[in-house]
Amino acid sequence: MAQGRRPATVHDDRDERLLIEAAKRDPRRFAELYEKNFELIYAYIVARVRDRSEAQDLTAEVFHHALDHLPKFEWRGTPFAAWLYRIAANAIADRSKKNAREPLADVSEAAIEEDFERVEERAQVFRLIGELPEDQGKVLVMRFVEEQSVRDIAKQLGRSEGAVKQLQFRALQNLRDRLGVKPPDVRNG
Repeated sequence: MAQGRRPATVHDDRDERLLIEAAKRDPRRFAELYEKNFELIYAYIVARVRDRSEAQDLTAEVFHHALDHLPKFEWRGTPFAAWLYRIAANAIADRSKKNAREPLADVSEAAIEEDFERVEERAQVFRLIGELPEDQGKVLVMRFVEEQSVRDIAKQLGRSEGAVKQLQFRALQNLRDRLGVKPPDVRNG
């Protein structure tokens, strides 16, 4: 089990089931399910499509589909996120087929479960980035999610390239500390 992750409890399952039932009665309550699962689903999708705009579109599509089909959802004791992963996998496959960019991979349930922990870790990183000081979080998103150069970030933020590099360094150091990860040893020899 990943460090810092607590196992699901009967109480968590009951809470999630009650939340699902409430959302079935009142679709406005779906917002709570969305908030609870957005980062996991977005991280899952962005890891597969590698295009931020397409990942955002697919994530929105997944939650719209889930909301539309929530009345048909049956609680079977598995996390609600598992249902959302299945919807996401199907949406990715459908988009791939529609765009005919690359051959379709068979997305099995085993493959989804295999990636589950990695996706949860990625979502935890997204959450932690949101907890960083605003300028540090912004630099990490611009640098690693939007894949912008240090020079472009510096221009947009009105800072020097050195200042952006320092913000990036501090942000990564903060993330490592929060995740309990030791920095790589970069000494020569």
